[in-house]
Amino acid sequence: MMIWLPRIVQALLASLADIKLYSLVQTLEHPDVAKWTLFCQLCSWFTWFCCTRTMTNTTETTLTTLALFYYPLPGSKTHCSKKYLTLVALAVIVRPTALIVWLPLLVYHFWQENNKLRLITHHCIPIGALILLISTLIDCLFYGKWTLVQYNFLKFNVLHGVAEFYGSHPWHWYITQGFAVVIGPHLPFFLHGCTLASKRYRILLIALVWTVMVYSLLAHKEFRFIYPVLPFCMVFCGISLANLKTWRRAAAYGLLVTNLVPALYTGLIHQRGTLDVMSHLQRLCDINSVSNSPQLDVLFLMPCHSTPFYSHVHCPMRMRFLECPPDLGEEDYTDEAKLFFDDPLHWLRISFPYKSSLPTHLVMFDVLEKKISVFLEGNNFMRRAEIFHTHFPEGRVGGGIFIYERR
Repeated sequence: MMIWLPRIVQALLASLADIKLYSLVQTLEHPDVAKWTLFCQLCSWFTWFCCTRTMTNTTETTLTTLALFYYPLPGSKTHCSKKYLTLVALAVIVRPTALIVWLPLLVYHFWQENNKLRLITHHCIPIGALILLISTLIDCLFYGKWTLVQYNFLKFNVLHGVAEFYGSHPWHWYITQGFAVVIGPHLPFFLHGCTLASKRYRILLIALVWTVMVYSLLAHKEFRFIYPVLPFCMVFCGISLANLKTWRRAAAYGLLVTNLVPALYTGLIHQRGTLDVMSHLQRLCDINSVSNSPQLDVLFLMPCHSTPFYSHVHCPMRMRFLECPPDLGEEDYTDEAKLFFDDPLHWLRISFPYKSSLPTHLVMFDVLEKKISVFLEGNNFMRRAEIFHTHFPEGRVGGGIFIYERR
């Protein structure tokens, strides 16, 4: 239940956001457009892939969609500055980069507002200050000292470029690959919808282009970073499908099928091993607790952050993974994961000079097995489980995961 409850809550929030997106378009356009916008949103493979995941990007997207419902788009009948600014503030608190998406929208609202001073003094400042104060107090309570998490987020990821430590892509990656993958088979309908949409949606298109451009300037890029603008795209896709006459049914079936295949594959099959292995360890721990055996000690010999951790194992078990904290300016810095993969046998011999210090279980991708086979045989480790991970192994990530147990 501890594993599923956060996902269920996120799924319910995502469902609420879908309903709000439908309701918004219904107040702005013909009901047919709202219906097709909801259809496009619900059959998006990337929405299926992300919407129930407990990532800050998912929460950011949900809050952005909810805020859009109350945003003063021209002709909107659901406009409420207090509500949308509160939701935007929450999105920025959860993930400060949400401000990138909302900056053009906020500027547009300020430009169109008749009473600009009242907007700032009665809405923006009080709401922003209150949300920031509550967030800071909560962070200080848990950190035990005064901490401004949003500042640290920007400081390390943007100003100091620490995010680049986890990988970088060329500046054009979102334009040539990222956006096309995220929007998937919806792309032609999105482009068609852009040519048909009325001027009231121009600000959504500006926010979309602005977001992609700004993220393109950052070295570290991921598909999920531009997920918050995907609901914007669905509005244009809905306009496109609503205006198709002859080929509408065929287009809808084609869109559903071409999204269903990647949605099911990426959601149920691809790279599932890192979740399945945690379920296997939970069962081992449960059996171990019943038999009153010594406590399990598990070492993950995998690229760092490959698996969940204690969020998925609720049992007295020692676990450790190879760490890769970012370089914060130390001279000749090399993270533990790189040291291990540069020479796995040497690292293992140095880390475990005595057999008494060895863990009871090792978890690794199959591609590592041959490199440390001497260590495994010499210390009486036996393979106890093999778990499927992916059909597309790459580099240090293999197609399967092995669990070894020391006899």
